[in-house]
Amino acid sequence: MPKGYWIARVDVSDTDAYGLYIMANGSIFAAYGARFVVRGGASENPEGSARQRNVVIEFPSLAAAQACYHSLEYQEARKLRVMASVGDLIIIEGYDGRQPGQ
Repeated sequence: MPKGYWIARVDVSDTDAYGLYIMANGSIFAAYGARFVVRGGASENPEGSARQRNVVIEFPSLAAAQACYHSLEYQEARKLRVMASVGDLIIIEGYDGRQPGQ
C-alpha cells in the first residue's frame, strides 16, 4: 500500500506563534504514524515560486494522512499555524510502482 504525504510550503510571519504550532502538532502527528522527511533545511528553487519553509511529512497511508488533517486535534493546532503563517499544503498518495532502471 502506498504511503501518504503532506507537502507544505510556508512563509512564517510570527516565529514565536509558529513555535506554538510546532509544539502542538507533535503528539498529533505521532498518533497517526507520521514522520518528517523534510523539515525546513537548505533548499534551492530553480523553477516556480519559493516559500521560506518546506516540509514533507510521511504517513503510513493516504487515509492516515487525510485522517490526521481532518482530526479535531489537528484542526485546533492548525489555528495556531494559520495565525502565524501563510502557505500551501497538499495531501498526496505516494508511489509504489516501478522505478527508473527496473
